[in-house]
Amino acid sequence: MDDQLIDQKHTLTHHALGTRIVLTVYGDAAAAVLQPSMDLIDGYEDRLTVNRDQSELMDVNHAAGIKPVAISPTSYALVKLAVKYSRQDFGFNALIGPLVKLWKIGFKGANVPAEADLKDRLKLTDPWQVKLDDQARTVYLEQAGMELDLGGIAKGYIADRIKDFWRQQGVTAGIINLGGNLLFVGPSPRRDDGQWVIGVQDPQLHRGENMEVVRQAACSAVTSGIYERFLIKDGRRYHHLIDPRTGYPLDTDLSSVTVFTDQSVMGEIEAKRLFFNGQPIPGWLDRPGNHGAVFIHNDESVENVGV
Repeated sequence: MDDQLIDQKHTLTHHALGTRIVLTVYGDAAAAVLQPSMDLIDGYEDRLTVNRDQSELMDVNHAAGIKPVAISPTSYALVKLAVKYSRQDFGFNALIGPLVKLWKIGFKGANVPAEADLKDRLKLTDPWQVKLDDQARTVYLEQAGMELDLGGIAKGYIADRIKDFWRQQGVTAGIINLGGNLLFVGPSPRRDDGQWVIGVQDPQLHRGENMEVVRQAACSAVTSGIYERFLIKDGRRYHHLIDPRTGYPLDTDLSSVTVFTDQSVMGEIEAKRLFFNGQPIPGWLDRPGNHGAVFIHNDESVENVGV
């Protein structure tokens, strides 16, 4: 192992996508990619955010029930991917926004909604009411009040695009950390076998305290969990992960699922697939791009799949 390369670690930190971004590369020549990478992240956020009144995605939302809206090729590709997996009805749903805003878990005014209000909002979360035109690259939400929110998939997509950029620029090793959504690029320069050492956080402890440590070749590590935002009402605890099939927080004994995949965007999707399933899925590990998963239950028992 080249000890000099290990010492040539360069890190840049930034706040974007509602979280702390940390980019790390190894080798002095690679340092030049850090600021352009942050600029790329900011550009994606400008197009995809729903936390500002103006963005490509908000243009689509503002036009719900009125007209189709043309968006950029990258935004359209991500919307199309999100709609595809939303229609599989396993728990991931990019139209979940109206329900999330009704519960407000983790935000001021959090409450348990009335059953009638839940039923009304559920009508606005149907992914089959999103009309996509590949030729014109337009997106049309058929009902007024519908909202697209790519927060459950965008960080993974952006991480993959940063990895593509790094490869184009000749970066041989690095870590893309988008608020805990991790993507490892190239072999680790700190280990002779090239594997990365990845900590899986204990949901019951402070951030950074790990329940499990996994060693993997370059991959993405993405976690879905219910332990950071919740509401307690009349002695009952409601977490923030809403099941779009019921309108209520998912009933589960899982605290988190961490998946290891080739693509970070697929890590976002597969972490939710396993979390909503509540247990390992037979044959999941045999699917291309899936390398393993760690299930952590509320009783702190751990179940490993392929790691």
